Amino acid sequence: MCVLLTGYSGFLGKIIFEQLKSTSIPVQTLGKGKEVDFQADLSESIPELPPFDRVIHVAGKAHIYPKTEAEKQGFFTVNEKGTIHLCQALEKSGALPKQFVFISTVAVYGREFGIRITEEEPLLGDTPYALSKIRAEEFLQAWGKQHGVKILILRLPLIAGPNPPGNLGKMMQAIPKGRYLSIGGGKARKSMVLASDVAELIVKSEEAEGIYNLTDGIHPSFRELEELICRHYQVALPKILPLGVAKVLGRVGDFLPFSPVNSSTIDKMTLDLTFDDSKARRELGWRPRSVLDHLFE
Repeated sequence: MCVLLTGYSGFLGKIIFEQLKSTSIPVQTLGKGKEVDFQADLSESIPELPPFDRVIHVAGKAHIYPKTEAEKQGFFTVNEKGTIHLCQALEKSGALPKQFVFISTVAVYGREFGIRITEEEPLLGDTPYALSKIRAEEFLQAWGKQHGVKILILRLPLIAGPNPPGNLGKMMQAIPKGRYLSIGGGKARKSMVLASDVAELIVKSEEAEGIYNLTDGIHPSFRELEELICRHYQVALPKILPLGVAKVLGRVGDFLPFSPVNSSTIDKMTLDLTFDDSKARRELGWRPRSVLDHLFE
């Protein structure tokens, strides 16, 4: 069995690559960098590829807030068009893979708050990032049905591990430098998942298909994360910014186009948002570890 992996140079892609190599599964990589086996920009071209048994499509655009129409369109170019181009390349390869794994996001639900949101929830995401992932998911499900390819879609929350990207990474960098305030005492709980657990599941789920949320099942609070990070770096706990003050700052930021803080930012830090992974536990044998216990491993 030979596997094609996209997004090899990214945070999650590197961990999946190492997991595949550790189990002696032959893997080849596709991307824009020079160190890959197949160099191509999927958003611009349809590469020539040999047949593969499995495809793990991790490459995508995330972790930026688009300020221009061009930046907004960039999400669709990379996440939707890039996925279509990859499938077209596979069609030209001479033999289609048995399975296609797609890394998606819980952002497709478009929820700013909620508890244990399941895969049955409607897809209401309206940001360029969420919409581009929704369209890619829809394309893949139709493509898989048409060509007899098993499609495994994994919707991920915040991904944790050493030096993670996104908001968790920013938090882990800011706290040791004293540049972080605990909004309202950090009571809100958020779903997270360890990148290494995601990689392990992907490697062993070569026959699986369907759509699954993945979380660690613990859904840490901001305060629990703050305490863990402070213990690790041996620094004092961050000061607490009262919720009322934070909301005022957020409303002010709503009128400032380049403000790093607005009402949406404050809501994300003060409202519970968790997702239900019981389907993955039941059907895939998903047994994740706690982010709080393994964040720095």
